[in-house]
Amino acid sequence: MVSAVLIGCLATVGVIITILLLLAGGYLWWRHKRSQLQFIEPNEEEESSSGSMRLQQPTIEAPQDVTPVKPVQQQQPQTPIGHTQVAANNINRKINGFLNLKTPLIGSATPQTRSPGGSSTGAERDTGGNTKDRTMAFLQNRSVSMVDMYIDNSEPSENVGQIHFSIEYDFQNTNLILKIMQGKELPAKDLSGTSDPYVKVTLLPDKKHRLETKIKRRTLNPRWNETFYFEGFPIQKLQSRVLHLHVFDYDRFSRDDSIGEVFLPLCQVDFSNKQTFWKSLKPPAKDKCGELLSSLCYHPSNSILTLSLLKARNLKAKDINGKSDPYVKVWLQFGEKKIEKRKTPIFKCTLNPVFNESFSFNVPWEKIRECSLDIMVMDFDNIGRNELIGRILLAGKNGSGASETKHWQDMISKPRQTIIQWHRLKPE
Repeated sequence: MVSAVLIGCLATVGVIITILLLLAGGYLWWRHKRSQLQFIEPNEEEESSSGSMRLQQPTIEAPQDVTPVKPVQQQQPQTPIGHTQVAANNINRKINGFLNLKTPLIGSATPQTRSPGGSSTGAERDTGGNTKDRTMAFLQNRSVSMVDMYIDNSEPSENVGQIHFSIEYDFQNTNLILKIMQGKELPAKDLSGTSDPYVKVTLLPDKKHRLETKIKRRTLNPRWNETFYFEGFPIQKLQSRVLHLHVFDYDRFSRDDSIGEVFLPLCQVDFSNKQTFWKSLKPPAKDKCGELLSSLCYHPSNSILTLSLLKARNLKAKDINGKSDPYVKVWLQFGEKKIEKRKTPIFKCTLNPVFNESFSFNVPWEKIRECSLDIMVMDFDNIGRNELIGRILLAGKNGSGASETKHWQDMISKPRQTIIQWHRLKPE
């Protein structure tokens, strides 16, 4: 009798757990589909010529109420002023009001106004009497939400090198011309202290078309000087594309190592002339755990080391709701030996917590170069073990990165001064 009751209870619990898992899966599927519908516009089928550095793109048909635009250098394209303009203004107003994001157009534009009778005022026309291109603005702003996904305005917290490239547009043949010239100060990925870098080129969101440069052997300052042609891309279509340059280190017997990447929304590029860029590479997004702003200060007179944890940003989500419950755990270490532990309070449902916590440790001057601070950002869970979001090791020797080691050395060289610095969190 008791065993039957126990089996019934276990079966009931199993059914409840199964229902909860199905509900959670359905919720995640709904969120995924919703984000796809909101942020990613539909793709047209595209074809590429195999074995070449040219990507051919079929032209798209313009809407029936919009005159097709044929851009010519040094001239502004023309479109009729009708209900298309009103629809474009309404859509722009909705998008800009929702995202609070202003993306520059290809050229400078004059503010547009309408007279009470519905006719165009003088502000709508340039000095030559031609109307401004509102079709281009409409097509551009239609994809602002997708472009915003790839814009990262944060300061680079780790130096992984730079890349030099240029972009120009052939209006007559509707070709985008990309030239990748060189890389600079790339990190070493091989035991020899060098790397074998090459670049993968993609026009997002069309991830199925990728082009690659040649591999440059044993160098941290490669010179590629290679040109790529994306053929048959109307200027309107380029406005919804993001140029993705991803630098890799080639490995013969294992998976290629990612060095860094650059995202450049093409709606921010002025195609009226050739543009040249030096861009700092950033670690790939899939390896990002977030960043932590901290400060260090050491007083030799009383041997007090003070660590202040100010705030974190863009932490990795660990919970099913897309958030985390972060707190920070700090260990003072001498060599491999852990001496003293401190914790911050837990901050619920946030990826950008503001801690404003300070911890003081008693460290003699003669041992300041031997100790270190192991800082772990954790996600609190009511059920189960707390998960690590990311960590850094602040130390004068063998820190978790160049910025962590420099932060500690700056603290020693400038006693009694507070040194503040952002650090990129590392995974386990």
